[in-house]
Amino acid sequence: MNIVIIGGTGLIGSQLANLLEQAGHAVTRASPSSGVNAVTGEGLSTALAGAQVVVDVTNSPSFEDEAVMHFFRSSTRNLLDACARAGVQHFVALSVVGSERVPDSGYFRAKVAQEALIQAGPVPYTLLRATQFFEFLMPIAQVNTDGQKVRLPSARLQPLASADVAAALADLAVQPPVNGMREVGGPEAIPLDALIRRVFQARKDPREVVTDENARYFGSHIGDGTLVPGPGARLGKITLAQWLG
Repeated sequence: MNIVIIGGTGLIGSQLANLLEQAGHAVTRASPSSGVNAVTGEGLSTALAGAQVVVDVTNSPSFEDEAVMHFFRSSTRNLLDACARAGVQHFVALSVVGSERVPDSGYFRAKVAQEALIQAGPVPYTLLRATQFFEFLMPIAQVNTDGQKVRLPSARLQPLASADVAAALADLAVQPPVNGMREVGGPEAIPLDALIRRVFQARKDPREVVTDENARYFGSHIGDGTLVPGPGARLGKITLAQWLG
């Protein structure tokens, strides 16, 4: 297959490209550094010429409410228009488990808007919602750090390795579009406070994790089931212990 990855040089995109190339597919790694900008539309027509599948794994450089909404609305509209003109048969996009359950987050509102555009758009699609990545656990801790204390709620997360997200996307990209959503999560659901304690212990981080149910997750309130996948979700293979090891 001829597959174009929008955001093909990032954390997920680069791993996805490698997997698809190893499976024998022709892959274009599109990004602003290669002259392809989904937000402005620059280079899309050329990049998508002859593409059968397009995978969007881009992310906004800013999480400020207006900026992130502009990013996902503009990039998604431009991509869908370009895909329709190019005759793309399958549009795959990466989203986030529980986005609609965090309405006070500008980022999650933008992801919901992105999903709605794809669902209403002219191109057959598959949406993959993923839980938080292991790679972002330390940034979560950093945002909630005050001196030597890190305040976190006990709401469960079900994080997974970015490699498992890439593997799920690689499988979906070569299958027919489902015109719906799929979910992928980690192999175990762990309270956020306990999760960061495990990360700190493995990395010999001296900070103390304090359980605080009023503490926020990137500025938003979350409950115990807010960011965990539902029944039937695909589960990653890499455990937290393996990733930390």
